[in-house]
Amino acid sequence: MRPMTFAPALGWIAGGAIAALMLAFAVAVVVVHVRRRRSSDETLTACIRRVIMFLLAAVMMLTPSIVTTTTSRAINATDVMVAVDVTGSMAVKDAEYGSSGTISRLDAAKRIVKGITSTYADSSFAALRFGASGTLDVPLTPDSIAIDGWADTLAVESTSTSAGSSLDTPLDQLMLSLKSIRDQHPDDIIVLYVITDGEQTSDTARRSYSALRRYLDDSFTIGVGSDAGGKIPMASDGTATGQQSDGQWVTDPTTGKPGISKLDEATLESIADEMGGSYLHVDASHTIEQAVSAKASRQWRLTQTVKRRERTIPVIWPFAVALGLLLAWEIGAWIAMSRRML
Repeated sequence: MRPMTFAPALGWIAGGAIAALMLAFAVAVVVVHVRRRRSSDETLTACIRRVIMFLLAAVMMLTPSIVTTTTSRAINATDVMVAVDVTGSMAVKDAEYGSSGTISRLDAAKRIVKGITSTYADSSFAALRFGASGTLDVPLTPDSIAIDGWADTLAVESTSTSAGSSLDTPLDQLMLSLKSIRDQHPDDIIVLYVITDGEQTSDTARRSYSALRRYLDDSFTIGVGSDAGGKIPMASDGTATGQQSDGQWVTDPTTGKPGISKLDEATLESIADEMGGSYLHVDASHTIEQAVSAKASRQWRLTQTVKRRERTIPVIWPFAVALGLLLAWEIGAWIAMSRRML
């Protein structure tokens, strides 16, 4: 048997107050009947009927409900793909996000990802990181907590594995992932966010992002870092977190001095244009809230999830039927009494 509970539709404060008032009326009916039973023509049956009516009203105010479990979930028909740069230059501490405090570019990217999941509530998300290669870490899921957790684990790749920054590294994986999403949900709105400093150090010419247009409804390139730039810390080998080595910097082979990594806004604007999207540089006064897609879907669809959820289903109708019958009885009794008094 399914468990029962109370889930007041008006909330516990308002619903509880009205229920308490109904109980007070029920008590008042009994008190009045006892005090006036010798001088009144009210029958015991009428008293009991009125008490039950008030009790039913009190129960209805508390909204009796059945508790059920389900794996279904209604989600917004917007699918958001997030691609984050984890090359060594993302460790440079010259980024700002919502305040004048300076943080690393990757830390800014983490905050951006969490801003995206909170902005697109009840949507689906997929997460990809790219450095020496592009990797789809989290396939499309409505679990925004999983995406936030993924963001917390992001770290710059080890210096020894880096082969120079190439902004087209995620293209192939993005193409496959976006095509898969479009095939699975052809009516969904797909939005892509590429979060990077825009730095390209590879000698190979960058491929165009225009090939992604066919799968996208909207897109954004988000720039992190500054025009002044900063020195790139070495990332230790053999650590899963990409731990930085204090006081050691990546050197520029042409000068033998610590290299300076700078935000390349021109490249990021070009990528945004190729995708038919927009570019935003996040800083102290600009956050991801300024890069929210106006094309986000207003449609919803049901999906199945692994997590089981409890939901309450109001069961008011039996009480409403009983109350209606008692009201009809009360009205009939009043009409009969009125006719006898004529």
